[in-house]
Amino acid sequence: MFYRRAIRPALFGVGRDAETIHERVLGMLASVSRSPTLTAALAAASRLGQPASDTLAREVCGLRFPNPIGLAAGFDKNAVAVPALVALGFGFVEIGTVTYHAQSGNPRPRLFRLTSDEALVNRMGFNNQGAAAVAARLARMPKLPVPLGISLGKSKITPLDEALDDYLQSLDLLYPYGDYFAVNISSPNTPGLRALHERDRLDALLAALAARLRYRAANDGRAAPKPLFVKVAPDLDDAALDEVVAVCLDREASGLIAVNTTVSRDGLSAGVPQALRAEQGGLSGRPLRERALSVVRRLHARAGDRLPIIGCGGIFTGEDARRMLDAGAVLVQLYTSFIYEGPGIARRIVRDLS
Repeated sequence: MFYRRAIRPALFGVGRDAETIHERVLGMLASVSRSPTLTAALAAASRLGQPASDTLAREVCGLRFPNPIGLAAGFDKNAVAVPALVALGFGFVEIGTVTYHAQSGNPRPRLFRLTSDEALVNRMGFNNQGAAAVAARLARMPKLPVPLGISLGKSKITPLDEALDDYLQSLDLLYPYGDYFAVNISSPNTPGLRALHERDRLDALLAALAARLRYRAANDGRAAPKPLFVKVAPDLDDAALDEVVAVCLDREASGLIAVNTTVSRDGLSAGVPQALRAEQGGLSGRPLRERALSVVRRLHARAGDRLPIIGCGGIFTGEDARRMLDAGAVLVQLYTSFIYEGPGIARRIVRDLS
């Protein structure tokens, strides 16, 4: 593959900071996104040699997805490159995570490649321009042919006891532009955030967000509220996963996203240097795949079809996607494989699934 042979070695060259390269690639995609002509050309080029097919289209939570392969939150935090990402063949794109307050995130360096295992470790810390700035950008964006998800997180400066209002303020600003919303309570890089998995805190948060979505739907004349998904950590035990399912069902969440990055280093090969293994942050990529499958199976066993699951973690191939769908997911997301496999990853997986 040309990307793996020629482009990736240049991007991953010695001394090239992973986040700096990410910013440059995102900047190029943002430039394409600002030009309808370039976006259309990119879409046409990415479709070359791939027959048109609707066999993988599906409806989930009242939304039509042209294919089940989505881009996970984290790649485009500020919605600067969405049209170009859609042109690459993703069936949906999730932006963010967005917080109410703009924040710079954790000190750099904070993104690390574990190339031997095709994995990443990040401790970004929800760096983003804030809900108001992202909403203003989305207001200028043309209508997309695929669903847009918006991941919402807690601002670092907001105390945990005030998290509910923080999420609600972001939701109010971004509500007109998201087709669905994801509640990110599972990043390991915001202090205290994972405490929102606790039953009482999660119950209060989902109750408030669901009520706000119902209120906005009634005012808009919508037949149903916009979907609300809860993003789950892979480091919860079975009892905690069961409790998340129970709260989501009680509070009428629309579905689950499983999983976020892990603080565990299980599954890393001996080829990963100790210095990288010891970096603080969340691990993603191939080493997360089996744990992600296990969590999806557990959630599906408890929720069945009542909570549609977006499976995420270690999706690199059509076979990976198929295993995730067979485990109980209705859609899948990827991010790390986009870095390692290049811009053709979505269409390649779609072709393999077809």
